[in-house]
Amino acid sequence: MAGTSISTQMNGGPDTSIGRIVSVTGSKAIVLLDGAGDLRARSPDGRPEMGTLLAIETSRTTVLAIVSALSVPVPSQREGDTEVWIAELGLVGELTTAGESKAPKFNRGVSGYPALGDRVRLALRTELEATFCGDSGAMVRVGTIRQDSTIPAMVRVDELLGKHFAILGTTGTGKSCTTALILRSIVEKNPNAHIVLLDPHNEYATAFSEWAEVISPRNMQLPYWLLTFEELQEVLVGDSDRKAEIEILQEVIPIAKARYNSGRAAEPAKLRRGYSDSSRYTVDTPVPYRISDLLLLIDERLGKLENRKDLAPYRILKHRIETISQDGRYAFMFGSLTVYDGMTQVLGRIFRVPVNHKPITILELTGIPSEVVNVVVSVLCRMTFDFALWSEGQVPVTLVCEEAHRYVPANSTLGFEPCKRAIAKIAKEGRKYGASLCIVTQRPAEIDPTILSQCNTVFALRMSNDRDQEIVASAVADTGAGLLEFLPSLGQREAIAFGDGMALPVRIKFDELPKRCLPKSSTANFSERWQKSLGDDGFLDQIVERWRASGIPANNDGSQHLAMMADALGFHGNAHQGAGPEVHDAAHDASVPGHKMPIAPTPYGTTSAVPRPSMPLPRREVPPALPSGASSGSGAATASHQGAKPSTSAESLRSLRERLTRPLG
Repeated sequence: MAGTSISTQMNGGPDTSIGRIVSVTGSKAIVLLDGAGDLRARSPDGRPEMGTLLAIETSRTTVLAIVSALSVPVPSQREGDTEVWIAELGLVGELTTAGESKAPKFNRGVSGYPALGDRVRLALRTELEATFCGDSGAMVRVGTIRQDSTIPAMVRVDELLGKHFAILGTTGTGKSCTTALILRSIVEKNPNAHIVLLDPHNEYATAFSEWAEVISPRNMQLPYWLLTFEELQEVLVGDSDRKAEIEILQEVIPIAKARYNSGRAAEPAKLRRGYSDSSRYTVDTPVPYRISDLLLLIDERLGKLENRKDLAPYRILKHRIETISQDGRYAFMFGSLTVYDGMTQVLGRIFRVPVNHKPITILELTGIPSEVVNVVVSVLCRMTFDFALWSEGQVPVTLVCEEAHRYVPANSTLGFEPCKRAIAKIAKEGRKYGASLCIVTQRPAEIDPTILSQCNTVFALRMSNDRDQEIVASAVADTGAGLLEFLPSLGQREAIAFGDGMALPVRIKFDELPKRCLPKSSTANFSERWQKSLGDDGFLDQIVERWRASGIPANNDGSQHLAMMADALGFHGNAHQGAGPEVHDAAHDASVPGHKMPIAPTPYGTTSAVPRPSMPLPRREVPPALPSGASSGSGAATASHQGAKPSTSAESLRSLRERLTRPLG
């Protein structure tokens, strides 16, 4: 029999064949297996199993095939009678050698088909290594293959990230651990990666403690002016049927942007970055503007109206803006003491430019008001694509979307439409610009099929729901479809992996993460917790305190937030720090009647420079330092808007610092 240099028969090795080819049709073949006694004698591993990789020698190559089905079409009627055993194979690739001394090279697809009568054998260890390991320089290990636990399961990083991937499985099967394992394996080999992980349950910070920049509502900076009009409308108006308020907002936002820019006219032109032409502003242009200007513009229009019926939309919108901008839960969006163009710092922190030894950004979403979580996710997803687009692919970014069925549901009436569009855009077009997507979900059937179909690599953990299994089966090539029969019976840390990121469809067992690297996603230990009683009233008091903390009104005192504001302004014992154009903007905002000045969150780009409070704390109104002779009424607002600067003397700044750091009570 003709064969290649890796044939065991040619090398004088034992005959490990298990049967012969009796049918070949396209990418499939049927093998008539030898009798049970012959199989046990020739093959130390016994009979082939579902998913086993087999080898067929041809004149030029060694064709590799996966067992997709096993059957006995002619079973014996009495003991001792012969039976007919067959195995259905999917032809998946071939091994070629360039010389006796060189290792075989694996290629997908088959150039030379096996002939009738060709013998079939189990793949050798060297062939398994050549197939699943290949060029280890561009691959990372995530586990071992089921057929031979000594062979590592390797993932092709470029194919995995460049064409998107999905991690699917029923709750409790280890999706979070799988996600952490794959990302850690990638980051260990690529320390300057750029990964953004949306964490709705605050469980991944422990898994990447040494590599992650953790952004939570306590230290998040996502200024309202970065939102598109649709996103801001969802926050400030909510109901899309309120056409009057939406039209007012659409009218005043471009004017507010122009006003802010005109107030910066005294700054050097190089700092304005070409934003001097107000006609260039639209409702979606990501440039700063003041909430106080929005309120003034609404007031101006209210003063010109005579018909009472026309007043209601303006008053409702003004009240809504004031309420949201003063709500402590929205401090990450509206809580900046000063309005300035910090888009560079926001992008640098989220997308890790420069990396600074922290290639992963974990965005913890717990604590963000439920009504705007989808808006925040929409902003982050949209910015991921736009950042990749405008950086011209120089900074490839991977977005990991946990609990993805929340944001891209199959039901068109659910979810937030701009958020769906942002994620769909990454899925469809992100590959061209270096924007990669990872979908993690426990319900594949509830994901928008358009999104899931763009994931060219899938790690399918245990699933018992028929509909979920059908969705996964629709994404698998015929050659690996037989492996999906194992989905309901997969064990812990086991998965069926297939797609461009894997050499072949294969059943793998993931490596076990060290305890220090595990996400905080373990199931509650009921039997242990229920062995003792917690009847202490103080324990309940703590729960109530934390519970209520997320809704504390913004006009109460909060010394820790005030200290954070002082740090953000640069008051570190030097009364001369912090003076500049930003203080001018603060004075302008504070001088508007009825507008309370929000606090400044943690400075951009840091998570440790300012101590993180144990819970969200309220803000306090801080009167600005005004020029001598100026009042705090509307006249001050006009003077500030025209460019009048407040006093920057040491005495004024020292007084402000004292007010900021004054204790509660």
